[in-house]
Amino acid sequence: MSSSEQVVLLSEDGLPIGTADKATVHTVDTPLHLAFSCHVFDERGRILVTRRSLDKIAWPGVWTNSFCGHPAPGEAMEDAVARRAQRELGITLDEVALALPDFRYRAIDASGIVENEICPVYTATTSSELAPSADEVAEWHWVDPTTLRESVTSTPWAFSPWLTLQLPQLR
Repeated sequence: MSSSEQVVLLSEDGLPIGTADKATVHTVDTPLHLAFSCHVFDERGRILVTRRSLDKIAWPGVWTNSFCGHPAPGEAMEDAVARRAQRELGITLDEVALALPDFRYRAIDASGIVENEICPVYTATTSSELAPSADEVAEWHWVDPTTLRESVTSTPWAFSPWLTLQLPQLR
């Protein structure tokens, strides 16, 4: 079995049609694949925003949601969310809820890299102290959700396209 991270490839109607190595999927011709996005809140109701590592292939240095990822083939989505929360942010999630089950988007970054995902969106809470992984997160802030919405509305170019599309649809 390969030690590389695999993603689930999808047909246009969202059915699994195979797998591919994550390292080879995100290109200028990215196939449709399964992913997820998660917005984490703390006990004070603040939302966690992160700035993507400058080493990321797509959207390096861009402010975005708390974290994203891909479920492994056969992995339950909630298990994948918990795994990535630990890997990217060093946190345990207290509560996880599916917020936008049918979210799908396609976007192209300045370098031509394409995101092409069916990407259910989750919200979660945590009481853990953050310990972000430097290869994933350059910076992070807990912010008031209203302030974040105002910032995304006034300067959408400063945020990931998936955050700008997801945020208006969240509670």
